[in-house]
Amino acid sequence: MSTLVNLLPIILIALVFWLLIIRPQTRRQKELVRMQGSLTVGDRVMLTSGVFGEVREITDEHVGVEIADGVVIRVVRGAIGSIIPAHDPLEDPTDGPALGEGRAETEER
Repeated sequence: MSTLVNLLPIILIALVFWLLIIRPQTRRQKELVRMQGSLTVGDRVMLTSGVFGEVREITDEHVGVEIADGVVIRVVRGAIGSIIPAHDPLEDPTDGPALGEGRAETEER
C-alpha cells in the first residue's frame, strides 16, 4: 500500500501532462492533417513559412501554389499552414482606412 502512495504523485503528474500537453497537441495535429487533405484548387492558403498564395494544382504529395502572377511554387502538403477564409481583412488592403487616415491626433503641444 505504501508503494502505491509513493507512486501516486508521479501518476498524477503524468496524467496532468497528458491532459494538458499531449492530448491537445494530438487534436491539433489531426485537424491540420484533415485541413491539408481537404485542399481544393482555388483555395487561398498560408504556408508555414508565412507566404500567402492560391492553390493551382494538387497531387498526392505536392501542391502548386501561385504566390504572384505567373509564379507557381511546388510545396509538400505539410507546408500548408492554413486555409484563408474567403474574406480576410489582412489579405484585402482596400478595407479599412487609407494610409494616414487613422485615428486623429487631438493632443496639442
